[in-house]
Amino acid sequence: MTNSNDIRTAFERQSIACDYLGSPFNARLCRLLGERLDQDTTFGRRILTWNGNPQSDALALRAAGAFHALKRQERASLAAAYPPNEVTEDALWQALAAAVEREDAFLTAFLDSAPQTNEVSRSNAILGGCLHIAARMKQPLDIHEIGASAGLNLNFDRYHYDLGGREWGSADAPVKITSAWEGETPPLDAPLAVASRQGSDLNPLDVSDEAARERLLSYIWPDQTARLQRIEAALAFAAQSGTAVEKADASEWVARHFDKPGEAGRTRVLFHTIVWQYLPAETQARIEAVMEAAARDASEAAPLAWLSMEADDKEADSAALRLRLWPSGEDVELARTDFHGRWTRWVGSATVRHGTASS
Repeated sequence: MTNSNDIRTAFERQSIACDYLGSPFNARLCRLLGERLDQDTTFGRRILTWNGNPQSDALALRAAGAFHALKRQERASLAAAYPPNEVTEDALWQALAAAVEREDAFLTAFLDSAPQTNEVSRSNAILGGCLHIAARMKQPLDIHEIGASAGLNLNFDRYHYDLGGREWGSADAPVKITSAWEGETPPLDAPLAVASRQGSDLNPLDVSDEAARERLLSYIWPDQTARLQRIEAALAFAAQSGTAVEKADASEWVARHFDKPGEAGRTRVLFHTIVWQYLPAETQARIEAVMEAAARDASEAAPLAWLSMEADDKEADSAALRLRLWPSGEDVELARTDFHGRWTRWVGSATVRHGTASS
């Protein structure tokens, strides 16, 4: 059992992160829960006696999502305390406490699943990486995503982008993503063609199911209306296009798709965004072993790419967009990017290392 002080600290850290990422409302909510929640309810006891790591388990975001789900379902009279309304901290806490009293069982059960935000604006980084791969390889791409959730980022090449004033994609695309951009842009004229797209997740969300869509939307922060609208549009498009995600363990799925040489004339791409930190160490190790073996089998005719957008130790406020490419063995940090895709600082091929898949 985790010490309750560590749990309260995790809520405070999440509050700071929400503030930085543009959600003052969620920052207040996380801070209030961390400061005032007690063990008088099942919900409070479940949180304050959490059996796990509150930080890596995203406990504060599970709790915030639970309240947002109630609000979206028009339960527990939370709407008056939520954006666009503005209330004092005491008034917000009173609304939250009343909701716990009325909906204790619902809120407690909601904590069972980890958040799945499926942040579609991260696609700006995925696009940049895949344009870079396409420019180098000049082949169609076979896309594979782990931690794909509802599969929204699998459709990255079907969206319209404004990358600091430079545009890519059809003007009438169903989803429009605008990101601030620093440095050079990726090769926007590269011959990008996605030959196939597949994804996996431990708990994939069925975009055709209203309850699944609502659960995903509950994790989007309530005062970020543009973000909510963008993800709603991406969900509608995914349902229309038939995008599906397979339920599978990430390492088992990667092994199944990468344990033999790829098809000549195609570049296989494994990608993931803000997923690695949630995978158990043994799952990470197995994926690395599979990719090392696949790297040895890669050839000029059937290249292999591993594109990841993940947190690292370099900068706390951004993720690294890293590309590993074989058979050349290149290991490139293409960009730093905001966790929610609000901005990207493109580096291109400035940082290159050579080594194995896990180096």
